[in-house]
Amino acid sequence: MIAEENRLRHEALHALEYDAVCGDSRSRWRVEVANSGEHFHVPRSMTEDPDYSSAMGRHEFEMLRFRHDFEFWCAKCVRITDKITMEEIPFRLNRPQRDLVEILEGQRRMGQPMRVIMLKARQWGGSTVVQVYFAWIQIIHRRNWNSLICAHVKDASSNIRGMYSRLLEHYPQEYWEEECKPEFRPYERMTNIRYIPGRGCRVTVSSSESQESARGLDCALVHLSEVAFWKDSVLHNPADLIRSVASGVARKELSCVVMESTANGVGNFFHREWLRACSPGKSDKTPFFVPWHHIPIYSEPVADAGALWDSMDDYERALWEKHGCSLEAINWYRMKRREFDDHRAMMAEFPTTPEEAFCSTSFNVFAADDVERMRGEGADMGHERGEVTGNEGDMPGDISSPRFVASPQGLARVWLHPRPGGEYIVAVDIGGRSRTADWSVITVLDRHMDTDGRPEVVASWRGHIDHDLLAWRAAAMGAWYNDALLVVESNTWEASSEGRGRYILDMLAESYPNLYFRREPGAADGPGRPGFHTNSRTKPALIAHLIALVREGGYIEHDGDALDELLHYEALPDGSYAARRGCHDDMLMSRAIALWVHSEEPREAVSIDVKALLRYAGA
Repeated sequence: MIAEENRLRHEALHALEYDAVCGDSRSRWRVEVANSGEHFHVPRSMTEDPDYSSAMGRHEFEMLRFRHDFEFWCAKCVRITDKITMEEIPFRLNRPQRDLVEILEGQRRMGQPMRVIMLKARQWGGSTVVQVYFAWIQIIHRRNWNSLICAHVKDASSNIRGMYSRLLEHYPQEYWEEECKPEFRPYERMTNIRYIPGRGCRVTVSSSESQESARGLDCALVHLSEVAFWKDSVLHNPADLIRSVASGVARKELSCVVMESTANGVGNFFHREWLRACSPGKSDKTPFFVPWHHIPIYSEPVADAGALWDSMDDYERALWEKHGCSLEAINWYRMKRREFDDHRAMMAEFPTTPEEAFCSTSFNVFAADDVERMRGEGADMGHERGEVTGNEGDMPGDISSPRFVASPQGLARVWLHPRPGGEYIVAVDIGGRSRTADWSVITVLDRHMDTDGRPEVVASWRGHIDHDLLAWRAAAMGAWYNDALLVVESNTWEASSEGRGRYILDMLAESYPNLYFRREPGAADGPGRPGFHTNSRTKPALIAHLIALVREGGYIEHDGDALDELLHYEALPDGSYAARRGCHDDMLMSRAIALWVHSEEPREAVSIDVKALLRYAGA
């Protein structure tokens, strides 16, 4: 049974292959035509071209087909170096390359600007096919159509341009219609710019190391390579450079921007852009990923299929059952895996899923597959997400009102409304007022004490706001959620000058009945001190507790931004924890506090005499 299924998988893989000159007979974009006594499957758009005629000669037929059939043009006009024989051979696209071109061609056929973000695995020719596709546009479709190649280092950009140089060097003379021969020439003595005589198309190379050379260019085609490895500093960062480059690319037909990279951990610019592209409606780019088992060379013969099957571990079983890999592909994976001392390193180089590609760094605190499992579970819970919006003037007149709002200072997100009799915790992580400061975050956690369910984040607020207004907003949310236990991370207020923190606590004491207080180690009996204090003793305990909950699926999270913060969180060499540079951990910390208090506070933790608490704390 296994052998038969493996045979069927091999047949399915071979069925995907076809002759690019004859054309793919299964494509819905192609129709069969005859020319010079032969039959071809050509793009439907070719037969609709005014220049098309069933009586045209072979050369005329091929030149017209070049306009509409990128794969045919590659097979006839482009030569590449074979990685095994090192000989120059016609460029026939492999499966991943065809999949990428299908996305680009789908956008082109619809007259849309082409925009793709590509997460690469090793050795399938992603950069090659992008550059050849740009050459097709510049040689066949457009004159004076300039392109930019920008990689992490200039040598990488030059190597990509080298593909273009070899293409022109081997271009068939019978298909070249310009008076000048096909070649690159220096453009006005500039070392980083070449142009194609007769076409007027310039090709500029740049790098993230010399970002100024890429700014302000007039380009219609942009290839941004290995973006995850670009320089990221205060003065030079990928977001600014790409914003500068992209602003010069008009959203017009036959314009194209491809951002591609192998993964380099989570939390960096490329990872954030990938997540944005995977969220419908948030990005202009279509995400594209190639798993290792779609790359034809990753296969190794199996001497004893039964022995391989019996010895498979859980991961290899998943490759067979979930991802449809053949036994030969699994055998290659097993052999290759022995070269790595850590499976995570293998997954980073040869990922089966995008999540595996990004989990390469050993400094991640939370495992990417655990986080992604939570993401899928939170999305599948079937709860409607609502965003409560309004104006600042809509703030409720008393804290029992359920109408807390989104304003220019922040956004409230509500997934589940209060349940009658439900017990809740509201945790507050205090940030700053300015746009560049840390966020202030309010998390509402349903304890599910009455149903013995897992704790669940049911509402959240994040923004920049004055601290007294933050306290008011947190109290309003707590009051709506059945007078929830209000837990304030009190470091900032306890350290505030001129008694501002005490004033805020007094304000809460006048209006809120259920404030959390802590007992200091070794302190005498009494009501304790208000708020949760995060320090070198409590923070490791918070994070260790959160790591266990994420690993074991110990709570339910609906906010994708909060899950992203888990992916961006790193263990530093000195043993401390922090968000990756340019990222935040404010939602993470508010969740960690709420979940810690949930685990430590018994069910009967209810109303507290806050005025007595304040009298004690000030004594």
